Amino acid sequence: MEFVELKKLCSMKSGGTPSRRKPEFYGGDFPWAKISDLEKSADGYVYDTVEKITKEALDSINNRVFEKGTLLLAMYGSVGKTAIAGIKLTSNQAILGLNILDDEILNIFYLKYWFQLTKEILLNRAVGGTLQNISKTIVSNLKVPLPKLETQKKIAAILDEADKLRQLNKELIAKYDVLTESLFLEMFGDPVTNHKGWEFKTIEELVKNKKYSLKRGPFGGALKKDCFVEKGYLVYEQYHALNNDFSFKRYFIDDKKFNELKAFEVKPRDLIISCSGVYLGKLAMIPENADKGIINQALLKVTLDEGKMRNDFFIFHFTQKHFRETFFDANRGAGIPNFPPMKEFKRFPFISPPIELQNQFAERVKIIEKQKQQAQESLQKSEDLFNSLLQKAFKGELVKE
Repeated sequence: MEFVELKKLCSMKSGGTPSRRKPEFYGGDFPWAKISDLEKSADGYVYDTVEKITKEALDSINNRVFEKGTLLLAMYGSVGKTAIAGIKLTSNQAILGLNILDDEILNIFYLKYWFQLTKEILLNRAVGGTLQNISKTIVSNLKVPLPKLETQKKIAAILDEADKLRQLNKELIAKYDVLTESLFLEMFGDPVTNHKGWEFKTIEELVKNKKYSLKRGPFGGALKKDCFVEKGYLVYEQYHALNNDFSFKRYFIDDKKFNELKAFEVKPRDLIISCSGVYLGKLAMIPENADKGIINQALLKVTLDEGKMRNDFFIFHFTQKHFRETFFDANRGAGIPNFPPMKEFKRFPFISPPIELQNQFAERVKIIEKQKQQAQESLQKSEDLFNSLLQKAFKGELVKE
């Protein structure tokens, strides 16, 4: 199979961010996409954006417009995520737009699936500390396997069918999540308005009474790439908080560095929270069998006193939509969203219902989670099938020319 550099097949340009110091640039009617808009595209298309900008704002970023049908690629944070522009739009600088130069040579849906296969390559080439990113140059130099156009279309069609099965399972899981959210609101009400009158507590009142129970990750300079070794103590990253996947192991430090940064050590049942990027506030609990290690600069560690607040209750509370929007909306600040300063976070009011009621909630959630687990098992099977087909497709084993 022939391999061709992407820059020979596509034109590419990134978007831009109009000055946040000029509020008149925002609230217009021209769609301005961010990576979160790519993530919300359930069918792989972006038909609308959360934020809109004015004509003057568009002029200020040199009219970086993406026509309908442009392939949008995330270069920051959610590196490798793709979607197709379903409308004419622009974007911030975190998104690269790709337009095929000759659609008789390369099929856009084939290319979109190929990016799914190359996500790991892109992640390994990503740079940066708090928010990893790739460059246009890295993307330009990637080599795409290029079978005949008819073969590309057949591959895309097969992967479309496999992807539909994945999406159906994801939709079912989302329905269980909505059910759990409804249960939370039914039992505890809105945690911001607190119409049920629960006692409010701050995070400092909820963590264990021991040193480093609440700890933001070390400054970037403390964890440079030359600190990393092949084996040792694991460095926990945003990936772990975003995906709740603790099989991912990329960076390690030795005994000396671990002891130097021991204040940032995580232990089983600690919560880690993403502190930057479009997934601001995503969190996960360190499992019992987790590798010994520390958090990096993009995470916050919380060790709760579970006699006051259960981990699972905190997770539902912290990720509840109105609470998120009120205290750490992903739109806060200019450019890359960041977690509030620790001084501000320590003032967040958390409702604190009796632990007995939290226990009842956990028991009811367990029943829903049991059903959700079955859906997740089905999703895993459909993911495995899709990934198997994806691997075969780009090895030339799925469709014979």
